[in-house]
Amino acid sequence: MTRETEQTAQPANNLVARLDAADRLPGAELLRALSYDLLGAEPGTSVVDVGCGAGRAVAELAERGVKAVGVDPSERMIAVARGRWPEADFRIAGAYELPLPDASVDGYRADKVFHELDEPERALAEARRVLVPGGRILLVGQDWDTFVIDSDDPALTRTIVHARADLTTDPRAARRYRNLLLNSRFSDVTVKVHTGVFTGSSMLLLLTGLAQAACSSGAITREQTDNWIAEQRARAEADRLFLALPMFVAAATAPQ
Repeated sequence: MTRETEQTAQPANNLVARLDAADRLPGAELLRALSYDLLGAEPGTSVVDVGCGAGRAVAELAERGVKAVGVDPSERMIAVARGRWPEADFRIAGAYELPLPDASVDGYRADKVFHELDEPERALAEARRVLVPGGRILLVGQDWDTFVIDSDDPALTRTIVHARADLTTDPRAARRYRNLLLNSRFSDVTVKVHTGVFTGSSMLLLLTGLAQAACSSGAITREQTDNWIAEQRARAEADRLFLALPMFVAAATAPQ
């Protein structure tokens, strides 16, 4: 492996590790199961998982007897997914151009994807194209402006959260799920919010990442960053860390 290849692979490897950690968080398995239920993912149905990452949802859908296709624009992610589940169907593609025929799947699932999209309406038009009439769509994601973190310095914490949100393509996509779906002519739109509450050290990596990103953007100083991270680490060691993270789950039906 060349140095250039190593540098390219490292961020992808880090992302795989973060996705794996997210999949292991309390409540994550139940949230995935809810997404499958809202899709009506029964044996014999077909689902495309857009932004499939390392492929866990595709594997779980296949265990349900669903014909699942995982799509991701990252070659590295697809390679990891194929390595873990070689019998599953994984394809390299983005949300705007899915490698599927018209009206070919019963369900469309996108978990933690739409906040990365410049043109969510275009992705939803593509979802309508591949869904059968009356098919189901399911969007899951967080609002990047909504991290509820206990801290001795609330003002600094707000600055950190908002600075990290500003680094995201569409940080408030999740709060717009309902209107995006309605504007794209989907019907029977429902939105649920499932809030994870975390009080241990498992979320220290996420909190550290928030502060480091805010520092890199110039929103806070290195001293502020180090002090805030130290406070959160001390809270975790003393069993006083508190993070509440709402996840928005929107489901709808494609036009008949």
